[in-house]
Amino acid sequence: MEYYAGIDVSLKDSSVCVVDATGKVVREVKVASEPEALVRFFDELGLSVSRIGLEAGPLSQWLHAGLSQPDATPCCWRRDTSRQRSPRCPAHYGI
Repeated sequence: MEYYAGIDVSLKDSSVCVVDATGKVVREVKVASEPEALVRFFDELGLSVSRIGLEAGPLSQWLHAGLSQPDATPCCWRRDTSRQRSPRCPAHYGI
């Protein structure tokens, strides 16, 4: 099964939501807004995440660079200008 993640980026902590291909929420957590912490979370998740959507903002480029390292989870840059969140997952930005 495929899994997807959305990251709602904030200065201190980011909200991460992982959903399966049907949209069912598999995991919701807060993770430090640092590339190393996010990479560690995805490494320890135990699921193969196909895409990661990042909220566009001041920290997004830095986090994107950290998540896009060769040994990290694949990352899909996602810019959402509508600011509408999916009711299914508070941190999910419609991947």
